[in-house]
Amino acid sequence: MQHFPKLLSSQIAFDIARVIIDGFDKHYRLFRETSQAARRHFEQSTWKIAQAEARERIAFYDRRVQECVQMLEDEYAQEDLTDTVWREVKLHYIGMLTEHRQPELAETFFNSVCCSILHRTYFNNDFIFVWPTISTEYIEPRESVPAYRVYYPAKDGMRNALRRMVTNFQFTGEFADLEHDLTMVEARLNALPGNEKQEANYQLQVLSSPFLRNKGAYLVGKLVNGSHSYGFVIPVLHNRRGALFIDALLTDPSQITLLFSFTRAYFMVDMEVPSAYVNFLHNIMPSKPRGEIYTILGLQKQGKAAFYRDFLHHLAHSSDNFAIAPGIRGLVMVVFALPSFPYVFKVIKDHFPAPKETTRELVKEKYLLVKYHDRVGRMADTLEYSNVAFPRARFPDELLDELKDVAPSLIEEENDQVIVRHLYIERRMTPLNIWLTEAEAAGDDAKMEHGVREYGNAIKDLVAANIFPGDMLYKNFGVTRQGRVVFYDYDEIEYITDCNFRDIPAPRNEEDEMASEPWYSVAKNDVFPEQFSVFLLGNPKVRHYFMKYHADLLSADYWRQKKTRILEGQVEDVFPYPQEIRFIHQQGAGAPAANPA
Repeated sequence: MQHFPKLLSSQIAFDIARVIIDGFDKHYRLFRETSQAARRHFEQSTWKIAQAEARERIAFYDRRVQECVQMLEDEYAQEDLTDTVWREVKLHYIGMLTEHRQPELAETFFNSVCCSILHRTYFNNDFIFVWPTISTEYIEPRESVPAYRVYYPAKDGMRNALRRMVTNFQFTGEFADLEHDLTMVEARLNALPGNEKQEANYQLQVLSSPFLRNKGAYLVGKLVNGSHSYGFVIPVLHNRRGALFIDALLTDPSQITLLFSFTRAYFMVDMEVPSAYVNFLHNIMPSKPRGEIYTILGLQKQGKAAFYRDFLHHLAHSSDNFAIAPGIRGLVMVVFALPSFPYVFKVIKDHFPAPKETTRELVKEKYLLVKYHDRVGRMADTLEYSNVAFPRARFPDELLDELKDVAPSLIEEENDQVIVRHLYIERRMTPLNIWLTEAEAAGDDAKMEHGVREYGNAIKDLVAANIFPGDMLYKNFGVTRQGRVVFYDYDEIEYITDCNFRDIPAPRNEEDEMASEPWYSVAKNDVFPEQFSVFLLGNPKVRHYFMKYHADLLSADYWRQKKTRILEGQVEDVFPYPQEIRFIHQQGAGAPAANPA
């Protein structure tokens, strides 16, 4: 360990660095323990406990940061913490990371602690890690288990290699028919293009820890053959009798990318060296930013840090200006974007016009609910930031004037910067209302049908996750690059179990039937699904496709049945890959699975 004895003289600085690194080590130890427990919950089918602990893990980071901040504030007087001391704190900390297995995460933890104590004028590379210091390219684990294992089908035979690969995970519990499942996997691997001839380097590389989420365990690897490399994912599930079975083999890059989408909650993965897992996944998904990969592994703070560095890099290598994002302007948020950057920036307004009845704190609570909830591939992940500095020169006057007009409490000009005190950042998508309008204008009925069908599927997946969208207008849903419809406006969401789904009572007389106001009482969380058609199905083509696929969404009984199942503790099936690639749909393999989403 380096202490820089000739350069560094502050014992206080060394002690502060030690407090922070100890705080991070505690955090990551608890993080790994929860990931290890997730495996036991998978093996024992204790799904509800697994979901609760997955939500609980999200709060670990902020708790450890706050513990460190409180310890430092209690221990040291403000006058002792000079600029020189803070500079030395970072240098001591760098020395403590030279043999660390998670240095990039520890740097981000350091930033979180320091940014909770220091003024934003200190948010530069002299005091925090604006840019990373420690390389993560070739960190080797201290533990006996490598980041990934390698198997050689040319030597052992593909069947034996696959069998060893699966059994090396040592899941508790028996497979219903492992040999049959391996036959299906082997056939699909052998059918990959370019895999007809086995080259000298023919091998399977498989990450050593399973990826766990809800009811599924996913084995992630790649097949290497000559100059070809194919990523693959093997979902392992429980059948109705509790036995294990392999449900599918994902080899299509788009399906793998969808599985690891920003619209899904975080995986539980036990990793001694997380950068090794990120590098492996980036190799099979080269278009996915590393920051997003950290996030899907449950390391969302590292994902935020990596994203912000990418953003700063993009700003330095672009010249376009920020502008209001396309689409219908919302009542709660003002949304702006940089056209060359595939994300949008959302700022909560200070005041909301009628009919909105909410507050900034309530809106933030809704976004926090989504952060802790399983997003089942239908809700966008949102990055939350405070005190973000933008270059003033990139803000046209009309944009800045609008921000100051609708959110004056959150906007500040400081020298050549615009400071936004609080905002959310989301992946940019095409608003569904624009998608449908463009499809109709182009006479593209297939595109319109796809959009409407996906819209209903998105709502049904949200229902399965106990989420009622609230405002179901098309403008609150977006279409991803893969054509998947995703919900992204959270200020009115509620739990399905908190809603009361009602049929509209029959009018008592002619006056009731002609009345402009309801003749029946309506409580706060009452929902009348029959009314959805009034504001959703005015377009005849949209109505045709909606009734073709999703007429059940207009029935209060549909919603009540879903609510009852949730209250009974049942977890609905939401598969993060197409139904048609499941082995069960090909030769009757296995048995209907529980939800692996």
